[in-house]
Amino acid sequence: MTMLKWWKITGAILILYSIIWGMLNHVPRLDILNESIRNLYYHVPIWFAMLFQMGISFWFAIKQLSENDLKSDLLSHQAAQVGLFFSLPGLLTGCMWAKFTWGTWWTFEDPKLNGVAIAVLIYLAYFILRSSLADDLKRARISAVYNIFAFVMMNVFIMILPRLTDSLHPGNGGNAKFAQYDMDSSLRTVFYPAVIGWILFSLWIFDIKHRMTLLKHQQYED
Repeated sequence: MTMLKWWKITGAILILYSIIWGMLNHVPRLDILNESIRNLYYHVPIWFAMLFQMGISFWFAIKQLSENDLKSDLLSHQAAQVGLFFSLPGLLTGCMWAKFTWGTWWTFEDPKLNGVAIAVLIYLAYFILRSSLADDLKRARISAVYNIFAFVMMNVFIMILPRLTDSLHPGNGGNAKFAQYDMDSSLRTVFYPAVIGWILFSLWIFDIKHRMTLLKHQQYED
């Protein structure tokens, strides 16, 4: 078994474990959250996978600017695509959780929800910008600059501002963190493997996306 196959299988096993054991294991009995706290095993790890991919995209954007490398631009673009893909189930699971706990699918009173929406729009603008530029080198440079801006703004809107203002999310706006609820570490036994599993799964999709792009370029060259 190669190392490549090993981490793919590991990711699949960890996700399967988090899905099954996440439904069966003991969770803290909390007001309002109740059984919906199990969504912690799915919603948050998917967002971690999204942030991880956007971080990869950010890294290759910096590399493109420093080395003027078109391959880095390609990898940066592909990672951003995978990251945006993961934002969709992240939004869906978040809306479902909000409906069960806050009584509404979406509320504009929560800065983190608004920040997520703005971050998604910022990255959608990134793809529109890329499609509007025909020259490869020009597209690579401008996209890299915008990508760096997008990554910084995403972290401001999702990670920083919600901690400075009132927010409904745990760990933000003075609300208690989930770690304070997890007195017997029952959440951690599923949450941490889920985070690792979804990140590995995002790398798997990133690898598939890159291979498909290389095959497409080879077809054009032939």
